[in-house]
Amino acid sequence: MPEQSNDYRVVVFGAGGVGKSSLVLRFVKGTFRESYIPTIEDTYRQVISCDKSICTLQITDTTGSHQFPAMQRLSISKGHAFILVYSITSRQSLEELKPIYEQICQIKGDIESIPIMLVGNKNDENQNREVDSSEGEAMAKKWKCAFMETSAKLNHNVKELFQELLNLEKRRTVSLQIDGKKSKQQKRKEKLKGKCVMM
Repeated sequence: MPEQSNDYRVVVFGAGGVGKSSLVLRFVKGTFRESYIPTIEDTYRQVISCDKSICTLQITDTTGSHQFPAMQRLSISKGHAFILVYSITSRQSLEELKPIYEQICQIKGDIESIPIMLVGNKNDENQNREVDSSEGEAMAKKWKCAFMETSAKLNHNVKELFQELLNLEKRRTVSLQIDGKKSKQQKRKEKLKGKCVMM
């Protein structure tokens, strides 16, 4: 399949079990599953508006393990934007994002122009919190990226996360709202405009 240039590729990274797949599935399909099934790599597509035309938001949900460094490098080199997910209930999962972030810097070079979101997921599990919001914010500041806390389970900030990520894209206008499509009524009105109707 030839690669289309109007694809907008978002890559989701994070340790195993932080809820990467849950966030992506909640966003794309509106579903949430309680059981944990490790991901090797999945790609989901969602139609979005891009530079006033329609393009495909391609979301790559990567493996949480470090067994596939070549796949990781390829995902980074092809990605346009990145979501780095940790669980607020695991300090270790935040630590594990550091080498991934460094690799993105290495492969992409100037990362100031690349949309990156640091995401603290599972904020519905406040009682087990190991990473404070302020720590996530501080890390995001250090990495010059945006920060948000989410809960895939409660559908908290999930759509906002993807919208915010697209808002960070400076090189083109990308939006979850598809403005290009007109309703049938609008089309009919435009068709009738400028035509004389004999009564």
